[in-house]
Amino acid sequence: MSRKEYLDTYLTMIALRGLTDHTLKSYRTYISAYLDFVFDLLKKDPADVTWDEMRLFIKHLQETRNLADRTINTAIAQLRFFTMYVLHKPWDQTQIPVRKFDQYIPFVPSREEVAMFINAIDDPKTRAMVILMYSSGLRVGEVCRIKCEDIDRNNMRIHITRGKNRSDRYAMLSPVALKELEVYWRRCGRPRNYLFPQRRNPDKPHDPQTVEHHMRSAEAKLGWEHRFTCHSLRHAFATHFYEDTHDLLTLKHLLGHRSLNSTTIYVTLSNATLRKYASPFDALKVNHG
Repeated sequence: MSRKEYLDTYLTMIALRGLTDHTLKSYRTYISAYLDFVFDLLKKDPADVTWDEMRLFIKHLQETRNLADRTINTAIAQLRFFTMYVLHKPWDQTQIPVRKFDQYIPFVPSREEVAMFINAIDDPKTRAMVILMYSSGLRVGEVCRIKCEDIDRNNMRIHITRGKNRSDRYAMLSPVALKELEVYWRRCGRPRNYLFPQRRNPDKPHDPQTVEHHMRSAEAKLGWEHRFTCHSLRHAFATHFYEDTHDLLTLKHLLGHRSLNSTTIYVTLSNATLRKYASPFDALKVNHG
């Protein structure tokens, strides 16, 4: 098989899993690099690659792209799928173990920072999308795929179809956010299908990368370092919602998490949690210098 035939077979097998287009695109990233490595550097057919050579690719990938351990695990997962479903060979996890990686606390902008950021956005479509990400806690991909019919004004909610966990849910619709959406809708051609369509092709949803580009422009306008991402707005919604309600179960459903464990991180991120309790040291009777 040629390099293209291997890649096409891999993509066909991935597509059979029913993944979204965005996931399909991300799943081909490291397999394309792997096939280049095998054909161009090793001068071999992928079926003949040894475990030592596969480990060499992982080392090559990390050294040339300076990837984080979490990302290396993504590449390993793609290699595993390629080996099992394209080469039809067993995968031995003792040959290429997954990496341990550091857990980090994500950036969560304050309410004041979110307001300043939104006010700095000039593009009306991006402004409306950013408002939805913060006011409803949506992922950027979910915002891009919203259709006009998904906005339920009667019940003040948004129907989210095929979220990250392949399940539908309802997100809250803020009355103030709804007014912003109406302004955008009237100013930007009154879209009928996708609420945020592509300019050149109204039958397709907006590109998430374009949203990120406009967000960076807003940060530059404010003179801020690059910290805001689409997901930091989702983190901000979740953290601020928890600070206001302390209702983790409702927050879990609004965010579309499968497990409550995924939602409990916002207890850690909340400033209100730390302010609510006193340190046991405060009650000790010690001499203070």
